Amino acid sequence: MTSASSQYGEPVVVTSGNDDEEAPLVVLLHGRGSHERDIISLADHLPPEFGYAAVRAPIVEGGGYAWFANRGIGRPVAASLRSTTDWFRGWLDSAVPRERPVVLAGFSGGAAFAGGLILDEPGRFAGAAILSGTMPFDAGMPATPARLAGLPVFLALGARDTVIPAELLARTWAYLTGESGAPTVARRDATGHSITEEQLRNLAGWVRERFLFIKTSGLAPNPAESRSARWPTLPAGALAARVGRRPEVTTSIPQQQVSQNAPATLQEQLFATLAGLPGVTTQQSEVSVPGARGFVLEERRGPESAFLVPSAGEFAHLHPAFDGSMHLALPLVLAADAVAKGWALAHPLAGVRLPPGMVMVYGPRDGDELHTVTEIARSSYLFASGRLRADFATDWRKS
Repeated sequence: MTSASSQYGEPVVVTSGNDDEEAPLVVLLHGRGSHERDIISLADHLPPEFGYAAVRAPIVEGGGYAWFANRGIGRPVAASLRSTTDWFRGWLDSAVPRERPVVLAGFSGGAAFAGGLILDEPGRFAGAAILSGTMPFDAGMPATPARLAGLPVFLALGARDTVIPAELLARTWAYLTGESGAPTVARRDATGHSITEEQLRNLAGWVRERFLFIKTSGLAPNPAESRSARWPTLPAGALAARVGRRPEVTTSIPQQQVSQNAPATLQEQLFATLAGLPGVTTQQSEVSVPGARGFVLEERRGPESAFLVPSAGEFAHLHPAFDGSMHLALPLVLAADAVAKGWALAHPLAGVRLPPGMVMVYGPRDGDELHTVTEIARSSYLFASGRLRADFATDWRKS
């Protein structure tokens, strides 16, 4: 069998920025062949305190990354992406220690390659930027619900892009801002197949905040590598799947639910139940929109990751009646399960400015859903009060 390295040759790598081997690293990926000296120029627009490496794309017949050159459905596509993924990972594992935080930033076909890498092993990376590109759907990588839970993503697409098929761009947007579980900062600009200066400024800020978060709080354990979720407040510890399609939710801040909104009576029942939990008081949320009611724990025994506002003890808040959803913090493995089962959506800034397990929980549509949403919120309460057993929650902060 031909090895990936002998098939594609040794990687050609160009570096820039901070050459300290302990500095966080951004790996820049282009879509076609020997363009590593083009893509490394992006480092001039990104924070200088980090290291940058551009890796020459492996060439296959037709040019470009294997998946991008042969995009579609079928065994050759999956085989191509697997071989190039193995080739890249061989370089990464030999050149970059696993404890060094690595963010991938891919443009065009490089975005598809970055997407394949994070789907293949989400726990290996600290984040990814998908720029004018698409996830490698139907190429043998597990694009399953909550696969990217806890992995921040920066997504920038062009509404006038004529290079990437529109259906793939739409599918990428829907997956990354929805069931993937990735906390995704997403923007769609009136541009073509390019990277704008404004997108680069936004990317620079996102990269800096992500690495600062890791420096102060550490890397969260990846739930895709964890045992199955077990809920402390639900029968047999299992969360049933939510029925029907997910509601529409804004992709901008503030994150708001805009369809399938909960009836006002159910919102009030939810509020009353949570406000009546021992040690809980309520007030205007310190981080949400006017009218959002925050739930505050007087005696805080849980980790900082259990609180939306650690200094105030706010572990959850209920949005105003026109919305009816909740934001709350959960252990990441439970947050991932809530997303996978259709009850929740990652907050775009989870793991960037906010706790990794911060999610929006959709408002209940009926009495049965009210019970489930209440029990999800009670798990957040137990997390904040320090009453979850170790096999339900792992503190993601540095010891």
